[in-house]
Amino acid sequence: MQKTLVLIAHDNKKLAMVQWARRHHACLSRHKIQSTSTTGQLLQEGAGLKVECLLSGPLGGDAQVGALVASGQISAVIFFVDPLTAMPHDPDIKMLMRICDVHDVPLATNPATAECILRSHLLEKE
Repeated sequence: MQKTLVLIAHDNKKLAMVQWARRHHACLSRHKIQSTSTTGQLLQEGAGLKVECLLSGPLGGDAQVGALVASGQISAVIFFVDPLTAMPHDPDIKMLMRICDVHDVPLATNPATAECILRSHLLEKE
C-alpha cells in the first residue's frame, strides 16, 4: 500500500538527507514523497526520487506539512534537523513537531530515527 512521506532537511543536513534517500531509493520510490522546495529539488536531482515540492520551510512549507499531517494525509515525517544552528522559523518547526505528536504521526529528526521508521512502522509492514 502506497503511503505519503514528507522528507525535509535543514540546510546543513540536506546532503545527509540526499545520501540517506539514495540508500533507501528502492523503498522510498514505492511511496508518494512530499518535501519542502529546496530539499525536494535536491532529492529529485541527487536521489532520483519523484517529489511533490511544497513551499520552502521559511516561506510556509513547515505550516503546509503541518496542515497535511493534521488532515490525516501523511504517514510519516522525516525531518533532518540541524540542532546546532538557530533557524528564524523555529516556531514553525516546533509547531510541526507538536502537530505530529498530537496526530500520532511518526517523526524522525535524524538518520537513526528515520531508519527506525523505515524498518518498524512504515515501509516493511507493506
